[in-house]
Amino acid sequence: MNTTDSPLPTQIRSYPLLTTWACLLGVLTLSIVIPQVQAAEPVSLFDGKTFTSWEGDTAKTFRIEDGEIVGGSLTAKVPRNEFLASEKSYGDFELRLKYKLEGTEGFVNAGVQVRSERIPEHHEMIGYQADIGQGYDGALYDESRRNKMLAQPAPEVLAKALKKGEWNDYRIRCEGPRIQLWLNGIQTVDYTETQKDIPLTGKIALQIHGGGVAEIRYKDIVLEELVTKD
Repeated sequence: MNTTDSPLPTQIRSYPLLTTWACLLGVLTLSIVIPQVQAAEPVSLFDGKTFTSWEGDTAKTFRIEDGEIVGGSLTAKVPRNEFLASEKSYGDFELRLKYKLEGTEGFVNAGVQVRSERIPEHHEMIGYQADIGQGYDGALYDESRRNKMLAQPAPEVLAKALKKGEWNDYRIRCEGPRIQLWLNGIQTVDYTETQKDIPLTGKIALQIHGGGVAEIRYKDIVLEELVTKD
């Protein structure tokens, strides 16, 4: 065999180069730090006894019964939309609560506002709403802003997730422009905001919709703020 034609020396000479690239790749891999989103300690937003840290019509519309926030009435029509809003604003978070909606006539509806603000000198809120009732449970609505449904579950998904007239678990996760909703453990919405001027922070609020003889109950309201750590 003619050794000058053998590829072996070339292969041997290529090993140091390959080793160098492997080392560089390892260094680059180690230098890339992927930020991790972690949840802070869960905080209860309602003490079960008082409206501390909340503001709204607590004289007529909202009351506390059996450790629950109750809005509306089963004996009289709710005249207009009313909201019980948090005093504090939140950005990225995961909110969990339980709700039960009942009604006998009219538009039986409610909702949970997130990243919202109260319209100055007005009873209305503006911002995202995790909707409740009238076939809109588990849907994401844009209250008093674009006034349209942004995303909602397919009818078969809602039928599987909703416990009508019973207690339901709502899970709302806001992270950057992305908003996700779960109803009784079933995801109903995964929406990413594309409009750049929409605020990513705001108040949380509990709504009872006007126009119906209806009552909404909220309890076990727990929030975990999401913190990005390097």
